[in-house]
Amino acid sequence: MAGVEGIYVRAAVALWLVWFVTWWAAALWRSRAEAEAPRNTWRWYIFLVVIGFWMLFGVFRVEGPTLWPVGPVLGWAIVALVALSFAFAWWARITMGRMWSGGIMRTEQHRVIQNGPFAWVRHPIYTALIAAGFGLAVIKATPMALAGAALFSLGFYLKARVEERFLTQELTGYPEYRARVPMLLPGLKF
Repeated sequence: MAGVEGIYVRAAVALWLVWFVTWWAAALWRSRAEAEAPRNTWRWYIFLVVIGFWMLFGVFRVEGPTLWPVGPVLGWAIVALVALSFAFAWWARITMGRMWSGGIMRTEQHRVIQNGPFAWVRHPIYTALIAAGFGLAVIKATPMALAGAALFSLGFYLKARVEERFLTQELTGYPEYRARVPMLLPGLKF
């Protein structure tokens, strides 16, 4: 993207980069796993996330039309949404503390977290990443970016479903929490 419109994309991509580097640096801050869902139950969903991510970030060079103009109001509003999404993800990560993992596992002293962002949705990190992905897709305004955000979101949705089954078996109180709090979107009980 050239010109003024490109500044919003560059700002959003910079936020993604800062999040990515800090997130993986913080991956060292976690407890040892005591139980883990078999990787073959969820690793293919991560493949969807990665392919969607590549599409979203333009790794696949496919020219397509710009679907709508992105002016300053929309551009900066979406950049703010991306920043808020990453703040929400960090709030969830800090709330989880050492119980966080990149996979699907129960760590030492794992428990059902029901405060902070976990009072709104059961998987706030996925919710935040999906919002940030669609935010970038909206300011890129291309079919490839939108398709990438959709595939990225589908991968996290499917991984969350595997995580739901695992946590229901592994954590006392999770079925009750699951019945009360939506999975990914506030107000939607699925």
